[in-house]
Amino acid sequence: MKNRICDDLIKLMLIPGLSGYEDRVRSYLDNKLSQLGAKTSTDRLGNLLTTFPGEGPSIMLFTHMDQLGFIIRKIEENGFLRVERLGGVPERALASQAVLIPIRDGPDIHGIITNKSHHATSPEEKYKVLPYKDIFVDVGLNSKQEVLSAGIQIGNPVVYQPQAYELGKDRITGTSVDDRAGCAVALEVARNLVNRDSGPPVHLVFSVQEEYNLRGVLPMAQQLLPDIAIQLDLILATDTPDMNERGDIKLAGGPAMSMFSFHGRGTLNGVIPHPSLVSLFEKTASEMDCPIQRSAHSGALTDLSYVQHVGKGVAAIDLGFPMRYSHSSREVCDLNDLVQLAQLLIGAIDRIDKNFSLSRNS
Repeated sequence: MKNRICDDLIKLMLIPGLSGYEDRVRSYLDNKLSQLGAKTSTDRLGNLLTTFPGEGPSIMLFTHMDQLGFIIRKIEENGFLRVERLGGVPERALASQAVLIPIRDGPDIHGIITNKSHHATSPEEKYKVLPYKDIFVDVGLNSKQEVLSAGIQIGNPVVYQPQAYELGKDRITGTSVDDRAGCAVALEVARNLVNRDSGPPVHLVFSVQEEYNLRGVLPMAQQLLPDIAIQLDLILATDTPDMNERGDIKLAGGPAMSMFSFHGRGTLNGVIPHPSLVSLFEKTASEMDCPIQRSAHSGALTDLSYVQHVGKGVAAIDLGFPMRYSHSSREVCDLNDLVQLAQLLIGAIDRIDKNFSLSRNS
């Protein structure tokens, strides 16, 4: 299982898929599911669905396949590009980053985010983070016409240069671990579901535009109206010196369960998990001798925040894998956490039957 998850993860991380431009990622996942014998469908937004029939409360297990990045907003006469940020891109981590501009009908274009020469910066500039609207992308071309001739236009997507490689033992670093790791885990769950002969109905969804506005999956949720929603995404690792005040989530400490999430401003939503699902996953973890970590934090959301309000309300829980350095060009996860997350999901789904109670009065 570890080798399959590793192979899928690395291949997925090397595919560019900005929010709204997930087609290449979806094609890879669709092909993988088809090889398993699973039938798939795609809605108008690009969400990918495969359903495994069964009896009992219906489950929507989902994970997003998009990544954050930029949209080109202006092409300067000298060939430099200005960009608009799409998603929570950390401005302090942008200078000198390599980027890729996927081209629909032609070769993709490599570029770099410029960084003013050190020898020409004033003392004040050396400690200043440039707002994204002040940065440029250099693609090695000398004029606006050359840029246009290369297939680059206003509105084109830009992502961190895709990369994926091993870091130490069993750790993977690179771009879009968030949430291609969730996609790799979901594929492993699909391998189990396609061969089962009993269990609850499971709708497996690879969703779009999570990094854009958290709502790309809503049409699928409104169509399916599940009883249970399980969302797979990163859980912030807190085992680095700059994060240890925020919690107790460790890489290689096992999968994690979010007990509380909140954006941190106003009423922008969050998730408090359904107690029946918390009990299910804790009991399953105990019976399988699988570690499970607990997380509670502000400052981050998943699209489950909105799925939980569909129909008459959905029993919801966020599960995930510890990850370091979120939204940077080099995120880090541990393969053992991904394997245990897949095993935990398979075990928990197998324990849901027609008598599984979602009542808040029991």
